[in-house]
Amino acid sequence: MALTDEAIDKIKEMIISGRVRPGEKLPKEADLAAELGLSRNSLREAVKALSLVNVLDVRQGDGTYATSLTPSLLLEAVSFLADFHRDDTVLEFLEVRRILEPAATGMAALRMSAEDKAALAKVLDTVTVDSPVDDFVAMDLEFHKKIASGSGNTVLASLVDNMSLPTARARVWRGMTEPRALERTLGDHRAICAAIASGDADLARSWAAVHIAGIESWLRKALTG
Repeated sequence: MALTDEAIDKIKEMIISGRVRPGEKLPKEADLAAELGLSRNSLREAVKALSLVNVLDVRQGDGTYATSLTPSLLLEAVSFLADFHRDDTVLEFLEVRRILEPAATGMAALRMSAEDKAALAKVLDTVTVDSPVDDFVAMDLEFHKKIASGSGNTVLASLVDNMSLPTARARVWRGMTEPRALERTLGDHRAICAAIASGDADLARSWAAVHIAGIESWLRKALTG
C-alpha cells in the first residue's frame, strides 16, 4: 500500500472510530504524524486528498477540521465527476435514474407531508405545454428534486439529484425535437404527483419507472437513428 493511501486510511479510521468527530479540529500536524506513525509529507498528501472529497476542511492559519460529513457534502464529488460526462454516457445516467428514482418516489408517497405534497403540485402549475423548453426543463429538475428530498433519505436524495443534472441537456433536446414530448412529460408528472398525494407508493414507483423509461427509450432511438 502506498504511504499516502495508508495515511488516508488512518485518518479515516480516526473519524470512523470517533477519535475525531464531525466538525472537530484534528491535532497539529507534528502531533498527528507522530500519533499515526506517519511522515509529515505523507500526512500532508493524505489531508490534501481528503479535503478534495470534502472529508477534511483545511483552514489557513487555523488548522484542519473534519467536515460535517453530511451525505450532500460528501457526494459533491459525484456531482463534480458528472459534470465531465460525455454525450454517450447520458444513457448510463438514465439507467441509474431508472434504478434510483422509482424507489425515491415510492418513499416520498409515504413520507412527504401534506404541505410538501401541495408544494410539489404547485411546481407543475408553473408551466404549460406551451412554455419555453428551458422553463419546462427547469420545472422538471425542480419536480424531481422535491420528490427525492421528500423520500426522507438524504443519501438517496443526493444521488438522485446528482444523476438528474447530467440528463438535463437530453431533456431539452427531446422537448425541442419530439412531437408532444412536453405534453407527455407533464402527463407523467401529474400521474406521479397524484400517486404521491394519495400515498400510493406502488403506483408512484410504477409511474416513476414508466417516466424515466420513456426518456431512456427515446434517447436510445435518437442516438442510433
